[in-house]
Formats: sequence, C-alpha cells, structure tokens
Amino acid sequence: MGFGNKKNLVGLDIGSSAIKVAEIIDSKNGPVLKKFGIVDMPHGAIEEGVIKDPEEVADAIRQLFRTFNIKQSNVAISIGGYSVVVKKINVQTMTEEALQSTIHFEAEQYIPFDISDVNLDFQILGDSEHNPNQMSVLLVAAKKEMISDYVNVLEMAGLSPCIVDVDAFALQNIYEECYLDEDNPGEEYVALIDVGAGKTTLNILKGKTSLFMRDVSLGCNQINRKIASIADCSIEDAEDIKMEEDRSRISTEDLKEIISTVTSDWCTEISRALDFFYSTYPEGRINRIILSGGGGNIADFRKLLALRTSTEVEVIDPFKRVFVNNDRFDKDYMDQMAPQSAICMGLAIRKVDDK
Repeated sequence: MGFGNKKNLVGLDIGSSAIKVAEIIDSKNGPVLKKFGIVDMPHGAIEEGVIKDPEEVADAIRQLFRTFNIKQSNVAISIGGYSVVVKKINVQTMTEEALQSTIHFEAEQYIPFDISDVNLDFQILGDSEHNPNQMSVLLVAAKKEMISDYVNVLEMAGLSPCIVDVDAFALQNIYEECYLDEDNPGEEYVALIDVGAGKTTLNILKGKTSLFMRDVSLGCNQINRKIASIADCSIEDAEDIKMEEDRSRISTEDLKEIISTVTSDWCTEISRALDFFYSTYPEGRINRIILSGGGGNIADFRKLLALRTSTEVEVIDPFKRVFVNNDRFDKDYMDQMAPQSAICMGLAIRKVDDK
C-alpha cells in the first residue's frame, strides 16, 4: 500500500485496553505524521475483540479525537480474534471473476461459522507450489455481526468507516512500508508478532506474502490480572504497578516473578505456533522476529523469546520512513509508544479507494 495522492484516512486501532490513532499526510518529501494519540479504554468495554459497551467505546473515541484535535472523519480500522478467520487455501485455477462467484462454495469447508453469517474476501497469491492446476488463495472471513458492531460504534462517534482491515494485515502494511524496498525485497522469512492486551497475533511472511497466520488469547492483561490478584487491587491500579508508577503494593521481586511467568507462557505458545509452521514449511527458516504491541516493550520477554526460538528478535519501528517532527512530538514518548503504534500506523497509510 503506497503513500499515493489518494485520499488519506485516519488509522484507528481500537484495542481492549487502549485506542490508538494516527493521521499521516503526504508531502513532496514523503509521508509526515500529522497527528498521533492514545486514550485508555474503560475496563471491560471490549473483551476478546467483542464490544460489550458501545456507548463507552464511542465516548472514548470521541474523547480521543477531541483531545488531539483530529478533524478528519474518514477512518480505517481493523479487527481480529476468533470472529476473524484467515486461511491460505488451494483451489482450481480460474479467473478472479470466476472465483468471486464460487468463493462461498470454496470457503464453506474452511470456515467454522455458518457461511451466511460472515463477510468473505480473498486475494489470489499465485500458482500452487504443489499442483500446476491449482492456485493459492488467501481467504479472509469475518463475522458480519462483529463488523456491524464496530461500524455502529464509529458512526455513534460521528466517524465514517471507509476500511475494515484485519489486525495482522495492518501490521503487515506498516512492515512493508518501513522495511521493504527495491534494495530489500524481503527474501527472508520474517515473523511479525503483535502482543496486545488481550491477544497475540502471529503473521509469518516471505517478502510480501503471508504464509501462516494465527491469533492466540494471551497478552499483557494476563500480567495485570496476576498483579491485581496479588496486590488485591483493580485492573487499572495493576497497570500503574506494572508500569512502575506505584511500588507500594507489590515488591519488585514479586513483579519480576509475575512478568517472568507470564512471558514464559507467551514464549511457549509462540514456539508451538512456529513449530507448526516449520512442519508445514520444512524448508523455511525464520530469520527475524519483529515484535509489536505492548509486549514488545518488555525487555526480558524479548531476550527469552530470542533464546527459546534461536532467532533474532527486534522491536518494530513504524515511524522508520515517516517524518516525525520532534518539535511537535516528544521523541522519548514516541520511541516508547512505537511498538504499540504499529497497527494504527498500518491503518493510517491506507487510502479511501484501496481494495
């Protein structure tokens, strides 16, 4: 997705613990970050990607746009979790038009929902590696009810939803823009791993092709829940303790033990997913893991993941090829927020008439 001259969108990442927003404008010297902000989401308003309290969510979005003086109302959002299925399938070679008319029939055997309850999309990836008469297709299915809930909340907030993407694809968008070019077309295998509040998204790429994708229900909220249990406090207070803003209720040793236990579980689940990938692509060797989400800021997690997977681990920089004016944006704050900003930045580079 390029930084063309088509109409810009505001990227809005609606998470279970926070909402992030980014607005990018085009200049003759390249993309420029115009607006960026984050606001906490009321606890319980969104759980596992499902909107539980639409009024609370709409109010938080309105507050975010007011606080950071964002006037643009056309937005791109993304969804994920168990209401979204992304699967690579092989079908008989045919034109895109022909597949459009048969995709519901092709998809039925792969989708664990009633096919009438989902919106389907697909992308033809090319010829199948194993059958000359077939082609590989990336199939995306999302529950209509979930999409409708998010669209309704945006409209309640006075916004116009122009694109509903998938979290993993938004992450892939910003990776391609910031890390790939003619000199580096991306011949290596790279695992993009987003550790958010309530879920972790894994997307393994070779170049610009997604080979394997998975969402698992683990994330930073696990740390908060364990802190809240030990310190006998609210989830909101637990977040302050985790961020080392409150040291009165739990010892440094106990906090380290909690983080160590939870991140070890993350590494176990990620290793299982990678093992499954290797069983499907035995010739594949993941060269780099690029982390995003709040979990990307946990140094001990990065070290443990590198050790457990024997793979180089780094944190994504979604501002790498975007001009960020240090007179308008505090550099230390933006560096800290970088891993959590990846999805909203990946959405902000979308345009109104993108497919």
